[in-house]
Amino acid sequence: MIGIPGLEDAHTWISIPICSMYIVAVVGNALLLFLIFTERSLHEPMYLFLSMLALADIFLSTVTTPKMLAIFWFQDGDISFGSCVSQMFFLHFIFVAESAILLAMAFDRYVAICYPLRYTTILTPSVIGKMGIASVVRSLFICFPLVFLVYRLTYCGKNIIRHSYCEHMGIARLACDSIKVNIYYGVIVALFSTCLDVVLIIISYALILCTVFRIPSQDARLKALGTCGSHVCVILLFYTPAFFSFFAHRFGGHNIPLHVHILLANLYVVVPPAVNPIIYGVKTKQIQNKSPNVISDFGASLNKDREEGGWDVKDTKEEYWNPLQHKVGETDTERKGK
Repeated sequence: MIGIPGLEDAHTWISIPICSMYIVAVVGNALLLFLIFTERSLHEPMYLFLSMLALADIFLSTVTTPKMLAIFWFQDGDISFGSCVSQMFFLHFIFVAESAILLAMAFDRYVAICYPLRYTTILTPSVIGKMGIASVVRSLFICFPLVFLVYRLTYCGKNIIRHSYCEHMGIARLACDSIKVNIYYGVIVALFSTCLDVVLIIISYALILCTVFRIPSQDARLKALGTCGSHVCVILLFYTPAFFSFFAHRFGGHNIPLHVHILLANLYVVVPPAVNPIIYGVKTKQIQNKSPNVISDFGASLNKDREEGGWDVKDTKEEYWNPLQHKVGETDTERKGK
């Protein structure tokens, strides 16, 4: 692998923002996971799906970024064929799984807004767990054939991938054989997995908008739409560069400079994972409110060396999030007064 063709002299400078965003992605998503799993009031469907998204973001950036930085810093582009295929598999596997998680989050918003009274009975922990397992199993069945498709090809000595990481078509183009099957399978997978997810997400939000605009109160409409704002931002951030990269790689030809395509592909695996926890941290009040409490309690538990009782998180009152009428819990002052 040669990194970004045509921008080899700028590799060191390009690595600075990529490395920074990778650190933000890992630390931010790890903190988000820690917050959700330690704060009982965040053990709700929306936040459980968010924890799945955070875990997928950590894996997505970690599969590609370390080797990418090794190329930029040390010109270490050597990689065995088996390692390259493994990176390709996990990259596409995590992408398809994350797409399914975003679809599950859209379904969560649909149930929360269209059927608020049945929200907790429909999205039980058992159902959420099955949805998570289904996203992983679907991704495995879709991406595992890619391994056989690249291993069946005959390679005639051409071993330079003009990219910073291994992906399906980049490996297939090294072969001497016809790669029509690889192209057709890639298009079919995109249509019946990722594109289908996008269509279902659009349908979910169309139904949500129909429900919201029937609400008589303007404040209630704005509050309902506000619960979807973070998810819409994440969806746009995830799918827009992905579809650009997909179509540019297959149909762009010489219309798009290769270094532009590769640079955007590199940013794609670090920008969404880095920005997602920031989006949810800024736009979700419950995460904003709980973060200082959990961090301060964790620090206090370490200082006092209290190992009994877990993390020593404050016993805060759980809040049921109804998008049409948010039930606010007790304040610290009221709790102390009791």
